Amino acid sequence: MKFDWRNNRDFFAGLLYIVTGAVAMWIARDYPMGTALRMGPGYFPTVLGGITVAFGIAVLLMGVKNNEKIKGNWSIRALIVLPLSMVIFGILMEEAGFIPALFVLVVISALSGREFKWREAIPLAIALIVICTLVFIYGLGLPYPLIKGYWG
Repeated sequence: MKFDWRNNRDFFAGLLYIVTGAVAMWIARDYPMGTALRMGPGYFPTVLGGITVAFGIAVLLMGVKNNEKIKGNWSIRALIVLPLSMVIFGILMEEAGFIPALFVLVVISALSGREFKWREAIPLAIALIVICTLVFIYGLGLPYPLIKGYWG
């Protein structure tokens, strides 16, 4: 079986991981590293970028070994709807608050798939709102208003 890199799923995923990790390490190159006990601002992106590069190499090598083909077609709907949902999320974070922005993000993102069902999207949005509110607002203490003008 001959290796075909142009249609290899894991090969391109590995390349994406390698590029992402390398860019993170490149951006953090001028930040002070610190030590493992007293981490500077460059420590986390550099270490995480290195782990991402190593993971990417492993995935790329599995792609070379397995030569699994990419299945399916491009989804124009997903290419339009997913970035649009992130832009709307950013706007709503400023205008409406964390909870409405996250709800709209999840529901609009779910619309990008062909198998969208309201009965699945609404409970998913509610669960993610609860989890993200507990983790980001109360756990990490991020200063986002839950609903602008009411809470937070």
